Order: sequence, then C-alpha cells, then structure tokens
Amino acid sequence: MTEFWLSAGLMLLAALGFLLIPTLRGRRQQQEEDRTALNVALYQERIAELSAQQAAGVLDQRQLAMGRDEAARELLADTEGAEPARQRQLGKALPLLAAILVPALALGLYLHFGASDKVELTQEFAAAPKTMEEMTSRLERAVQAQPDSAEGLYFLGRAYMAQQRPADAARTYERAVALAGRQPELLGQWAQALYFAADKKWSPEVQALTDEALKADPNEVTSLGLRGIAAFEGERYQEAIDYWNRLLTQLPEGDASRAALQGGIDRAAERLGQPQTQAIAPVQLKVRVELAAALKDKVKPDDTVFIFARASNGPPMPLAAKRVTVAQLPLEVELSDADAMLAQMKLSQFAEVQLVARVSRAGQPTRGEWIGQSPPLANTTQGTQHLTIDSPDQ
Repeated sequence: MTEFWLSAGLMLLAALGFLLIPTLRGRRQQQEEDRTALNVALYQERIAELSAQQAAGVLDQRQLAMGRDEAARELLADTEGAEPARQRQLGKALPLLAAILVPALALGLYLHFGASDKVELTQEFAAAPKTMEEMTSRLERAVQAQPDSAEGLYFLGRAYMAQQRPADAARTYERAVALAGRQPELLGQWAQALYFAADKKWSPEVQALTDEALKADPNEVTSLGLRGIAAFEGERYQEAIDYWNRLLTQLPEGDASRAALQGGIDRAAERLGQPQTQAIAPVQLKVRVELAAALKDKVKPDDTVFIFARASNGPPMPLAAKRVTVAQLPLEVELSDADAMLAQMKLSQFAEVQLVARVSRAGQPTRGEWIGQSPPLANTTQGTQHLTIDSPDQ
C-alpha cells in the first residue's frame, strides 16, 4: 500500500498546483498594477507642475508641449513591460478553500467507493500462507470483500472441510449454489458437508442433492464416494462396491486416494464373503474414439464427449460411460461394469451392446451435436473397437 499512497500523494500535489498557481500569479499581477498606478500619478503631477510654470511665465507654449511629450514618453516606458490586467472574479479565498476541500473530498470518496481493501488483500495473497488457519482466514476476508464470488465460496468451503468444520462448509456451499446455479460438483460438495455435519447420518436432503448431482453428471466423484460410504455404513456392501468402482475409474493413475478406495472395495467384498478379485467385473470393452477431420473446425476443444455402451435391445440409458473432452481426442478407453450408471444395470447383464460417442456442448449425455456409433456387438468382444464421430446427432 505504500507505493499506492505515494503515487496518490504526487497526483494530489499536481492537482493542488493547478489550483494555487493562478492565485500566486494573481499576487504578481497585483504588484504590477500598483506600480502602474504610481507611474500614472507621477505623470499627472509632472503635467500639473509644467502647467504652473507656463502660467507663471517661466515656460512658453512650445516648452510646455515639449515637457508634456517628455513626461508621456517616460510614462510609456515605465508601463511598457507590465502584463495587461485580467478580469478576476474568484478572489483569493475560493481557490484556497478549493485546495483544502478537493483532497478531503477525494479521500472520502475513495474510502467509500474505492477498493483499498481488495488491493491490500491481493498483496497479502502474493505470499504463500504458512498454515491452514491462515489460508482459511484469507479466504474469509476474500469472500467478505467479494461476496458474489462463487469461486471464492467454493474454495472457502473446501478449507472448512479440511479443518473439520462441515457445518460452516455446508452453509458456504449453499451460498455458492445460490450464486453459481445447481452445478453437480457444488451439489456433491454440499451434500458431503451436510452428511458429516449430521455426524454421518443420511438424510432426505443429502439423498436429494446426490440424486440431482448424479442425474446431471453420473460420474460426479463426490456424490459417488458419498453414496458408497453411506451404503457401507448401512451394510449395503454390494451397493458400496458398485459406487466405489465407478469412482475408481474416474481417478487418474497414481492418485493417492486410489489405494484407500480399493481398500474400501476389498473390505466390502470381504463382508459379502466374496473373493477380492470379484470386486471388479471381468466384462470389458476397449474402444478408440476419434473425430472426423471434417468436424475439427466445427467443435471446440472444451466441448464434452460422452463415450458409452448401451443395450442393443433394451433401455436407452447407457450401461457404462466415460466423460472426456474434444481436446483429448483421439483417445482409447475401457468400458466395464465399474463404469455403470446404475448399480442394477451393468454391462455384463446384456449380451449385445452398441458403442456410442457423442459431442455435447451442453454437457448432456442424452443429446448433442455430433455422434459416432458402432454396429451391435457382444459384450465379450475382444480387441480394440474403432469409433469415429462423423455424423450429426439426430
């Protein structure tokens, strides 16, 4: 803030200069006017003296005229360098009063409408926080300075969860949803905060939030993990395995949470009396998806691409699906029961399926702009299937 106030001070001095310089110049002009008046008085006194000498007979008419001419030349020489008089109506008091009031008014307006708090907060964020408490404090001040920032509220909610403050996180996510809309990720985070705030008790509100999140995005990771936890706590072990398998496929290789998640799947399998190898179904289809060259200028890199398998003769809902973007194409993926949309509808339950890849700018798996489809094939088909997105989505 020091640099800011120094710059503001220099600008203030420049502004004061515009107000005070005319006043100082006015003083100089007044001195010149006073000098001119004195010269005029001396000229008039000289003319009177010459007239008196002519009346007394000391000077004749010619000498009187010469004396007058000489006095006039002297007056002209004395007043020649003076600046012409300017009309001044403001006087001296008004510029001085303005010089005092303008800075005071500017400071008041800045403190009321300005953003000194945001400037100071930005400078503070330039340095990395040393503790989680410091980070949370910064985020709280950032949200206070920008209460309409859904992004700030999201990160503050994450910070509250890291500090084991789920009730505060739930209120924060609720505000974020009100600002940003009912986005699946926000709904999942909100549901998770409510679940832990209620001491891991499932509630109709948590059920409704996760239902809404998974309907909009079947692979929303927080909702999948939360459903798996709730199912495990409720001794619904197969349901927990199904949710956690779907979540496992969303995590990148090398993710630290994969081991813990697999451990949960194994424990659920043990409770069911199943071998651990049965936790993930053996049915698996490999598919390579690419975009037709003619469509590359008609799509955007961040457009959503849904790659899924659906029953050839059965419900239209995808049995297994993955979500990527156009920028990731061409891409090879694997579809299995771990990618199931619903626990009761799995790839292994339908002998014949169809592979589909759909580009959807709106991020909806059921409709989009462009599509590629395979002919019907057995769910036990081996080898990589090739799928090209090349047709308008009807």
